[in-house]
Amino acid sequence: MLGAVIHAPGDVRVEERDTPKIIHPTDAVIRTVAACVCGSDLWDYRGINPVTAPTPMGHEYVGVVEEVGDQVTLIKPGQFVIGSFFASDNTCEICRAGYQSSCVHREYVGAGGAQAERLRVPLADGTLVATPEPPTEDLIPSLLAASDVLGTGWFGAVAAEAGPGRTVAVVGDGAVGLLAVLAARQLGAERIIAMSRHEDRQKLAVEFGATDIVTERGDEGVAKVKELTGGLGAHSVVEAVGTQESMMQAIRSTRPGGHVGYVGVAHGVQLPGEELFYSHVHLHGGPAPVRRFLPQLIDLILSRTIDPGKVFDLTLPLDQAADAYKAMDERRAIKALLRP
Repeated sequence: MLGAVIHAPGDVRVEERDTPKIIHPTDAVIRTVAACVCGSDLWDYRGINPVTAPTPMGHEYVGVVEEVGDQVTLIKPGQFVIGSFFASDNTCEICRAGYQSSCVHREYVGAGGAQAERLRVPLADGTLVATPEPPTEDLIPSLLAASDVLGTGWFGAVAAEAGPGRTVAVVGDGAVGLLAVLAARQLGAERIIAMSRHEDRQKLAVEFGATDIVTERGDEGVAKVKELTGGLGAHSVVEAVGTQESMMQAIRSTRPGGHVGYVGVAHGVQLPGEELFYSHVHLHGGPAPVRRFLPQLIDLILSRTIDPGKVFDLTLPLDQAADAYKAMDERRAIKALLRP
């Protein structure tokens, strides 16, 4: 089969790979209908994460089940399915508490490389969620978004305790940040401040429910959020970047007693203990337990209540995956969808 493989920073190639097979009786193999490039993939592409050997890429996927192992009972061949980037049994004590991304048996689905024609999904019964019937073509981008960026943005908003009567600020205008805006709106937030310096992303943020746009960043961005909130800061702030600057911008934009939901993959982030101590700010986040939210998100998509697929502003065939990475790296695309 064909699959995307990164060989070095800036060097993504689509090449022949072995077709995945059932290894464990709890596995499923799916035919990938759509995959995409994630903002976190760019850490590798830019050389921030070291690339020491050719590595299959991609961890966001929707597809049709082709084969299941002998112990898979809930997922059937022929079903259209969506899954998270972490496989989970969905039955352990941690999963039952809603943190499937820390399942005691978790496996990284992306190790198999979802930017490919086929994908082996471990722990299929706990990881995959099937739609009641095959979705129409126009819903596929939104269902693909649910596999990661929608679920991650949703978790960021939930972790920040976005809800009625609250002002929410979102640091980061990538797909996750934009979908955190959508999530905050769905959760009933009264006011949503999107922090963005890019006009196309600002427009989508407003479409998703942002009430205010802040173009400043760093200390100037913090000052602007406080200006908009009577000097207090937001009740809820979603951090969706993963840098030292974005994390401190999020913490400092939050009022005492408020909540930061951090879902940007952290790189070099160090928290100043004394400042945090006196801030009275709650911090909660990490790898999003997307599986917790998938049934609800799929229902919202199938009922056309939300349309998160709008974050995909570039669609390319799988064999042009290198162009998809380049477009996102150069910020010519918010998020690129790949069709095998």
